[in-house]
Amino acid sequence: MFPTKTLLFIILFILPPPLKPWFLRYCCGAQVGRHVRIGWFTSLMGRQITLEDYSEIRALTLIRCDGAISLGRYGLISSFNLVYGAAGLHVGEHSYIGPQSLINTEEDVRIGRWSALGARSMIYTHGSFLPFTEGYWVRFAPVTVGDYVWCAAGVFLQPGAEIGDNSFVNSRSVVSGSLPAGSIAEGNPAQIVGQMERMRRTMSPRRLDAAAAQMLRHFADLVLKQSWGVQVEQQGGNLRMHYRGQTYRIMLAPSHGDAPTIPNDATRTIWLISRPAWRPANSSHWLDLTRNEMISDPDPVYQELALFLKRYYGVQLEFVG
Repeated sequence: MFPTKTLLFIILFILPPPLKPWFLRYCCGAQVGRHVRIGWFTSLMGRQITLEDYSEIRALTLIRCDGAISLGRYGLISSFNLVYGAAGLHVGEHSYIGPQSLINTEEDVRIGRWSALGARSMIYTHGSFLPFTEGYWVRFAPVTVGDYVWCAAGVFLQPGAEIGDNSFVNSRSVVSGSLPAGSIAEGNPAQIVGQMERMRRTMSPRRLDAAAAQMLRHFADLVLKQSWGVQVEQQGGNLRMHYRGQTYRIMLAPSHGDAPTIPNDATRTIWLISRPAWRPANSSHWLDLTRNEMISDPDPVYQELALFLKRYYGVQLEFVG
């Protein structure tokens, strides 16, 4: 006869995605926030489960821990992942675990806020095969990844690995010890090759304006023109186009100069804002780069622009209102 948790794990695996949050909440005692999404043929089970608002676990991922499982606000665990072990997994808000990753949780694994584990990465908290009784070493140790850490694709974190805040670990690196905050590391074993402070610009209002204009041009070329085949008219950095019977205008709201002129016509206007403390009075379609905020709206162009900013430029926006 199956243990109860195993049976619940199987049921959750086969349930359609809209029912999974409800099942976790009412049948497993999980704390499930608003707008949580769990994909097809995905299941998770732990001693205590916490999935915060707007978190997501995509299709074909299995998470089976004897300890606690927590996924912070806007956290994302991608597809084809396997997480298992006697302890727990804790992933902070806006953090990401890429596809086809393997995480062993014989000891706790903690990933901080706004951090990413790239595709096909591995985390082990227990290392053994050769018999301990014949003198071979066995190691158990937790793994901790700080805030604002990017581990690129194929990184291997061994038992006891610790990565300080605001760090970058290059692809296929092997981390077995501690990396201090602000490190750039690569290799096997991973060695510090630079400091993050040398790779980060101070973003003045003018630089944020330039970044917004660059991202919008890239969106027009890559998504609107190449992927969607839409003809785009560019007017002083702003865009105008027709899509699915609707006329769109995508406009920049820069930090300098007079307040932007708000069009009063039937055109649907989407604003990309780098102007502090400004909102369009007659449009709910805006993305505020100064506060990392947006409105929840199903418009396809609006949603695609937000996804583009997240996927290609690491700009994650939170819903307000």
